[in-house]
Amino acid sequence: MAEKKTIWFPAKENGVGWGKATVWQGWFVQMLYLIALGLISFLVDPKIELVKWLICVSIATLALFVVYYVKGEAPSRNWKRIEK
Repeated sequence: MAEKKTIWFPAKENGVGWGKATVWQGWFVQMLYLIALGLISFLVDPKIELVKWLICVSIATLALFVVYYVKGEAPSRNWKRIEK
């Protein structure tokens, strides 16, 4: 019997991308990302080494997107009319 895949990040209801995390693992990944950004900014001064800082932040962000893609719902374009 196939196991049901646990979705960490559901697809957004309106727009493109993923919504808020639905399980603790997703929140943990997001907190690790924020900590990584803080550490990168503390260790690599963007005023002095901007290119190195950009590369490090890009790698961390790419890793986050990989987790979103692997553990989240398939991204789709959901455009709904916003009711006021």
